[in-house]
Amino acid sequence: MYTELLANIAIVVLSGFVGFAVISKVPNTLHTPLMSGTNAIHGIVVLGALVTLGNVRHPGVLTQIILFVAVVFGTLNVIGGFVVTDRMLGMFKSKKPGAAAGEKAGR
Repeated sequence: MYTELLANIAIVVLSGFVGFAVISKVPNTLHTPLMSGTNAIHGIVVLGALVTLGNVRHPGVLTQIILFVAVVFGTLNVIGGFVVTDRMLGMFKSKKPGAAAGEKAGR
């Protein structure tokens, strides 16, 4: 039991190091597409958590609480990521020339 827990913790720690190494080498211009792809992956993770939550037989109260919190945090991560991605992409949209001229004339 403890060997399996130790192996799982080692996998999480190593994946954190690998993730940091990969993300730190991404140029700034590629952060928006990378973030969109990551949000799609997190959506799959939330779906998997919901399937797991539905397949657990006779879960204890602690298990239900942990799974519920995991689904809520995963959902917030997906929604927040898409909001940030939308705002970042909005920075690249061109301004309408008529709107800028109308603002200057109104002053």
